[in-house]
Amino acid sequence: MSVAFTKEDSAETASESVLPDRPIPPGLNLVTETGLKALEAQVESARTAFEAAQAIEDINERRRQSAVPLRDFRYFSERLRTAQLVPAPTNPETVAFGSKVTFSRDDGRVQTYRIVGEDEADPKAGTISHASPIAQALLGKSVDDVATLGDQELEIIRIG
Repeated sequence: MSVAFTKEDSAETASESVLPDRPIPPGLNLVTETGLKALEAQVESARTAFEAAQAIEDINERRRQSAVPLRDFRYFSERLRTAQLVPAPTNPETVAFGSKVTFSRDDGRVQTYRIVGEDEADPKAGTISHASPIAQALLGKSVDDVATLGDQELEIIRIG
């Protein structure tokens, strides 16, 4: 029988089926209650996608379709395992993890962000990671305080 008619894994198929792990951000894995629920949902979603891929008959296609869900499952399982739930801030006077803070920039722009965990951060949706430079500059400040970010000043207008 010709080799052309045998089903063997090619180097390309093998490389597509084993993806490197997603990098785990350094530092504490702080999460809000919403962030914790999102991690739980992402673990379940990855598990469901992996199980669906396992039903594929063709071994090469099964491996290809399983690669991303398996990698995501490993990542989100680890993030869920290391998650440290931080209760909502109780002091509306000071910027803290979970706070929604509005500030003005030197150029007149006014921005509002909620400070959250790294996996739940989405600046376009109004959330930034507690590890971001902006959040680091704002944490611990109060209304009317000025935080320095590089050569810019951010004046806190409102917290909450």
